[in-house]
Amino acid sequence: MFEGLSSLEDRLAISETLLGLLISTTIFVLVIIIIRAVIARFIRRNISSIELQRRWLVQTRNGLAFILLLGLVIIWGEELRTLALSIVAIAVAFVVATKELILCVTGSILKTGAGSFNIGDRIQIKDFRGDVIDQNLLATTILEVGPGKITHQRTGRMAVIPNALFVSEPVINESYTHDYVLHVFTVPLKREDDWQTAQKVFLESAKKHCKPYQKEVHKYMEQLSKQKGLDMPTVEPRVSIQVPAAGEIHLIIRVPAKSGQRSYIEQSILFDVLTNHDFIRKKDGKTMPSSPESEQKKMTINYNK
Repeated sequence: MFEGLSSLEDRLAISETLLGLLISTTIFVLVIIIIRAVIARFIRRNISSIELQRRWLVQTRNGLAFILLLGLVIIWGEELRTLALSIVAIAVAFVVATKELILCVTGSILKTGAGSFNIGDRIQIKDFRGDVIDQNLLATTILEVGPGKITHQRTGRMAVIPNALFVSEPVINESYTHDYVLHVFTVPLKREDDWQTAQKVFLESAKKHCKPYQKEVHKYMEQLSKQKGLDMPTVEPRVSIQVPAAGEIHLIIRVPAKSGQRSYIEQSILFDVLTNHDFIRKKDGKTMPSSPESEQKKMTINYNK
């Protein structure tokens, strides 16, 4: 009889311990949910910028998720240690089965620790390229930009990239300088074309379109160079020559541009030059005049996002 009472007391003690852990877990989860709701409400009321709101909301959510995970580990730590001794074999099988998820979490830690990019940056990894709109422990979401790797218009498609890619693949951040960037595009010509005139005309057009904000770019890059401890890049427009193959000449045009207007400045320069000039040479060495079609009335095109 006394042995039965002793066994009953042990079971009741175990139940009380488990009940205490469940109550602690419930209270902790509720506190985290309330804190997240309060912070989200504060951010939406006091921050007017939509992009800044999204960035703070994502960072707050990820931070609270990490705190929640850490708190659960602390609350259930003793139970987990006791249980771990009996499930070593299961744990090994679990690790093998969830290898990709573990790589995703590792990739998240890697990109966060390295500061690879932030919400709103334009990145490229493997064949994926776009603007980052969300990121968590398992995946990063981007709005695709393309088509290809040289255009800057959104395609309207969304891509969810598993963070495992950031462990094995290099990531290119096209928005490292944030407000202003150095945009590069290529104009291919034939060797027999009047590429000397083309170089001069493209440089003049680039200077004309960049002149309104040239001083701002110079000041911004100078300040950024001091903050990052880097050499200040030349921000004046430039046109370089490249010979990728026999019989071909490429003009590499580099211009400073606002982060969200790379496509606009590129298309403005191309439209300005190509509607007023034709760089095909005659056999006597003179440049062909502009065709009648190139003298058509200019139209305003918006190449922004």
